[in-house]
Amino acid sequence: MINRRLVLAGIAAFSFTASASAEDWRAKYPEITFAVVPAENASGVTERFTPFVNYLSKELGIKVNLRIANDYAAVIEGQRAGNIQLAYYGPASFSRARLTGVKTDAFAIDVNSDGAKGYYSVFYVLAKSPYQKLEDLKGKNLGLVDPNSTSGNNMPRFKINQMGIDPETFFSQVVFTGSHENAVLALAQGTVDVAANWWNADDDSNLTACSTRTW
Repeated sequence: MINRRLVLAGIAAFSFTASASAEDWRAKYPEITFAVVPAENASGVTERFTPFVNYLSKELGIKVNLRIANDYAAVIEGQRAGNIQLAYYGPASFSRARLTGVKTDAFAIDVNSDGAKGYYSVFYVLAKSPYQKLEDLKGKNLGLVDPNSTSGNNMPRFKINQMGIDPETFFSQVVFTGSHENAVLALAQGTVDVAANWWNADDDSNLTACSTRTW
């Protein structure tokens, strides 16, 4: 079940309207591509989204292909080039697409398993670590997700900046891990001392088996 927190967007020229022109767009789009951002490993993305892609194919009466993008920028540029008709965006990446001229519109948003909309951006540290507050992490390594990630970059930077802290000078190193899952793995493996990520509830977050806590 998809209970995540991203927005679904489509090229504005593409329509789902059930009207007399339905066959016209099916002729123009005999197949379309649905792209998702790399929140987890490729096999996990495939397993989670294949039922949804199959559902779209059945309901639309056309072939829908699943594309797992390398990063958020790839989704944006794919829509810009017209190679991706539907995309599963985060708020920041969707805003970036719109602000850079991609003619795409949001038409759906996920609802979490508890009925809530939205999510939290949090910092994770290892449960065995001594870090209790942000000040404890001065000179440590920070793991972010992607420049266009909302929970994994934009919101953490926004809140840290509000505190008058420059991440690039406060932390010893700031690294982009490439995906939400990679950020948690980097923390578990000791590559970073703290990692930014998303969280909805104790049973609905991007934590893996590594022992971590949020603060």
